Amino acid sequence: MGTTKKGRSADKLSVVFTVRVIEGGEQGFLEMYEELRKSVARTPGHIVERLGEPVDDSRQWVITSEWETPEHFFSWQQSEEHRELVAPMRKWVDSTQSLRFRVVKETAGVAS
Repeated sequence: MGTTKKGRSADKLSVVFTVRVIEGGEQGFLEMYEELRKSVARTPGHIVERLGEPVDDSRQWVITSEWETPEHFFSWQQSEEHRELVAPMRKWVDSTQSLRFRVVKETAGVAS
C-alpha cells in the first residue's frame, strides 16, 4: 500500500505528449528528440522527462515531463528555442496530442 503526499506536489505540472511517428521515421524522431531533451534539461523548473517507446506496432511514442509549476513549463514551451527545436520534428510525426494537468495526489510504492 502506498502513501499519499500532499503539499508541494499540488503545485507541480505534469505533461503527457503523445507522438505518432511516421513509418520508418523512428531514427529521425530520436535524433530530433535528443536535441529537445538537452534543451529541457537546462530549463528552470524542469524536474524530469521520460520518453516511452511503443511495445506494439502503433508507432505511438509518449513523452512525459514534470515541472515545478505550470508557469515554468509554459515559459519554456513559448520560448523561441523550443519553437526552433520542435519545428523539424514535425516531419517525423503525423499526429500529436498534449495533456497538461496539476498533480493533486501522488502515491509512491512501498520500497522493498
